[in-house]
Amino acid sequence: MSAIPAVVLGGTGYVAGELLRLIAAHPRFELAAVMSDSQPGEPLAAAFPHLGGAYPDERFKSQAQTQEIVSAARVSAVFSAAPHGASAALIDALLRTAERAGTQPRIVDISADFRYATPEAYAAVYRQPHAAPARLAQFSCALPEHLRELPTAHVGHPGCFATAILLASVPLLAARLVAPTLFVSGVTGSTGSGRRPVEGTHHPLRHADLYSYGALRHRHVPEVTACARAACGVDAHFAFVPHSGPFARGIHVTVQAQLARALDSAGLLAALREFYARAPFVRVESQAPRIKDVASSNYAHLSGAVAGGTVAVLCAIDNLNKGAAGGAVQWMNRMFDLPETTGLTAPAPGWT
Repeated sequence: MSAIPAVVLGGTGYVAGELLRLIAAHPRFELAAVMSDSQPGEPLAAAFPHLGGAYPDERFKSQAQTQEIVSAARVSAVFSAAPHGASAALIDALLRTAERAGTQPRIVDISADFRYATPEAYAAVYRQPHAAPARLAQFSCALPEHLRELPTAHVGHPGCFATAILLASVPLLAARLVAPTLFVSGVTGSTGSGRRPVEGTHHPLRHADLYSYGALRHRHVPEVTACARAACGVDAHFAFVPHSGPFARGIHVTVQAQLARALDSAGLLAALREFYARAPFVRVESQAPRIKDVASSNYAHLSGAVAGGTVAVLCAIDNLNKGAAGGAVQWMNRMFDLPETTGLTAPAPGWT
């Protein structure tokens, strides 16, 4: 079996580092280029010392060098970890170059640039025009667990908070188990804010603390609403309060709603297990999920309870892996007709 060239755009952030770690252990993807216009020619290991053993000689490439590599490969797996607002233009330029060369890259964008169906919907959230509106129709935005057949050539991966919320919420909505107003509380680790230091990720401020931000106005909510509608045909309202937690990796969300029909806790767990029976990375357990059980892995742990007409579903994922890089590799496996689990079955280390 021949290797599939893998390309990472925007290659110096936390998500890019996680992509590179996963690609290094993947049996079919082989790193062909890591693009960074800010550090072309610099050693990859200078930005990611922990990856020096896997990529001792790899250096960041410019946009022009990356386009040349994609144009020379008949097919390639392109992952964009570029920032929101920058990714679309990079992808558009790469696709135009590939189209002229007659090559066929498949793309998973991990930024927000291809999570919305229209440029108006994107602009309403990010307050800037979309850089490649003509490309939106070439992308689907969904979790692999919620879209069995991919109708487009490329994928826009949902955000990390959106991933956890959708995993917990879509089974409830799809089975019409709850009223379509869901109350969500979520806690994320500091890596979710990106590699550039800001007040919210500064260790002395975040250590041994817990605080909310953006209550009821988080930018992932319109994305969650659109993805839930696409997954199960229900227009739901999500009242979401995110929190910053005193840890680096992981997300824990609690989704609560009023039951629409009689159900007990055992019935809820059975419904979740049935919905995710064909989802190799989703585990439904009777005990509450813990971030340490999933951190650094592509697995999601769910549980839930029912009392007094209210249902609560709990979900824990790793924000950099299942919520970003791992989910992207999972999609790319499917796009190249590989087993969905290829390169992703390593368990969580447990003592992060």
